[in-house]
Amino acid sequence: MTARIALFDLGRVVLDWEPARLYSRIFPDAAERTRFLTEICTMDWHTRHDAGVSFADNAEALVALYPEYEDAIRAWGGRWMEMFDGYIDGTPDLIDRLEARGVPLYALSNMPSETWPLMLQHFPLMHRFAHVVVSGDIGLVKPDPAIYAHALEKMGGPAPGEVFFVDDSAKNIAAADALGFRTHLFEGAAGLERALKAEGLL
Repeated sequence: MTARIALFDLGRVVLDWEPARLYSRIFPDAAERTRFLTEICTMDWHTRHDAGVSFADNAEALVALYPEYEDAIRAWGGRWMEMFDGYIDGTPDLIDRLEARGVPLYALSNMPSETWPLMLQHFPLMHRFAHVVVSGDIGLVKPDPAIYAHALEKMGGPAPGEVFFVDDSAKNIAAADALGFRTHLFEGAAGLERALKAEGLL
């Protein structure tokens, strides 16, 4: 089956998102910063935001355990935009080219619901997608098969094999593969361009 729709992850595929960017300002010492991001504000902890838990609620247990880090813990939500540095090099150009060819564009992102209005405000490219599935809005996160089913509904019900899904997470790609999507594990715009050409989308 030939892909005819492009479905993009956002963070680290379209948007240059890196929590360490913010925390390098809070913890100039690299060792302390690494400890904080691997033992306290971990990606597993952050996934609760993606599933719909508010920043305030998710911070409470950590603040109770690590009161000395309260400001740093609350900065995850309060200084969210400082984790970003524009777009991933080369990806906006590929989106432009896909749009020029009439390829339907959608996005599927693990992202906190409460940040989405900020994302729309700061990143005009987000408005180019016909629909963006924001995990925090629906209480589902990749790689749960249910979020892929939801995305297919929002795209009008295509067969999975008609959708070319791009993500930087191997486990998210594996889940999409198992459901029959066409997929690409993102490691940079050059590789994505080659994959899009191989699919006949560019």
